[in-house]
Amino acid sequence: MEKRDYDAVVVGAGPNGLSAAIALQQAGLSVLLLEGKATIGGGMRSEALTLPGFIHDVCSAVHPLAAVSPFFSTLPLHQHGLEFIYPEVAAAHPFDNGSAAALYSSVEVTAAQSTRDTAAYTKLMQPLLQNWQQLLPEMLGPLKLPPSPAMMRFGLNALKNATSVAGKHFKTPVMRGLFAGMAAHSMQPLSHAGTAAVGLALLLSGHAAGWPVPKGGAQQLANALATCFTAMGGTIETGVMVQSLQQLPSAHAVLLDVTPAQLLRIAGHQLSAFYRWQLHRYKYGMGVFKIDWAIEGEVPFTNEICRQAGTVHLGNTLEEIALSEHAVWKGRTSREPFVLLSQPGVMDSSRAPEGKQAIWGYCHVPGGSREDMTAAIEAQVERFAPGFQERILQRHVMDTAAMEAYNPNYIGGDINGGVQSLDQLFTRPVLRYSPYRTSKKGLYLCSSSTPPGGGVHGMCGYYAAQRALKDLFSKR
Repeated sequence: MEKRDYDAVVVGAGPNGLSAAIALQQAGLSVLLLEGKATIGGGMRSEALTLPGFIHDVCSAVHPLAAVSPFFSTLPLHQHGLEFIYPEVAAAHPFDNGSAAALYSSVEVTAAQSTRDTAAYTKLMQPLLQNWQQLLPEMLGPLKLPPSPAMMRFGLNALKNATSVAGKHFKTPVMRGLFAGMAAHSMQPLSHAGTAAVGLALLLSGHAAGWPVPKGGAQQLANALATCFTAMGGTIETGVMVQSLQQLPSAHAVLLDVTPAQLLRIAGHQLSAFYRWQLHRYKYGMGVFKIDWAIEGEVPFTNEICRQAGTVHLGNTLEEIALSEHAVWKGRTSREPFVLLSQPGVMDSSRAPEGKQAIWGYCHVPGGSREDMTAAIEAQVERFAPGFQERILQRHVMDTAAMEAYNPNYIGGDINGGVQSLDQLFTRPVLRYSPYRTSKKGLYLCSSSTPPGGGVHGMCGYYAAQRALKDLFSKR
């Protein structure tokens, strides 16, 4: 690493680190971006995990939040090689009776899948969609007081638990199941307050912008952001694993795309005792167990709609999903886990040789669990797609330890950088006037452990950069 002076150093080249670096470079600063791994991207890397010719997304694959990110949308990423591909069906949710619910771009088409719930779904979603442009900055940003009228209306249901919202608004298992699958992305029991917000946000993003995949793999999004940064004059160095602040060149601002656990290791002795105490209280949540498959043909779902969807939620009814997620929260693995399945090959034929697909699926497990969930996950896929296991050519498995080794931010396999519960959503990682400032002047946190939390949207990095620009450089 070159030891020359910079205005700012950003550590970690995931979506938030890249966004922070770009925002600082845009302001006219000299910025160095350091990445511990050999390849930039964090949760946006793609690799050949199984057989030659198969491109697998190691973590994120489908990017509804990237498609609507208020910061990404200002960048000329398409000029740097990024192309989003949108499936006709954003997400599908099959049931044991052979039927399936689906998320379409149209509220009306989605609502019409269940005659008894058509009016209720439309009444719930249409007003929120009409206020989407007002809602989006507050949904993907730090806490704003007072909230806008649009946000207050969203909060009427969003602050509740997913089970109660589904039970109040929907009469049929079809819509209840669809909503439960969305809310389960929260990685919490569906009985927890605030889980409805995740379900509503994912449904809204599907209606507003779709659930796209980057053509050629998630790495293409990372590469486009990196090229955007270097084209402005920024510098990237990979293979630099930062263990302490003393490793870094002189800079007015240092922004760390790490979670509280790494922050304590890197800079703990330079932080105030009270701030360290707050960081030690930060809560990490469920982990994930993930399988990548190279398969022959397509996933043989019984329901044709599922064969057209970029994402498929496997969990059957709301009650079954709720039971599975509650067990995991209590420290037990589920024999019939809720499984998120990504099949980008439905839209992007560049991911695998002709007639084959590269897909992945994961389930939630207790944080740090080393239990092998391969059989349970594949049984869930087989349940809704008989004959699936006969089509597997090769598999690649990652438990929570492998996830954390791949990305140190995934403590115990937690891909959200900490529990996104109401008590540490807008106050993550600690309760402070600015969640991006640490107790050390010039040191900032820009990871998913700050608002608005997990997901590939870059807004944690963007807002951390804005804070540093205002504090140290008197500019925004």
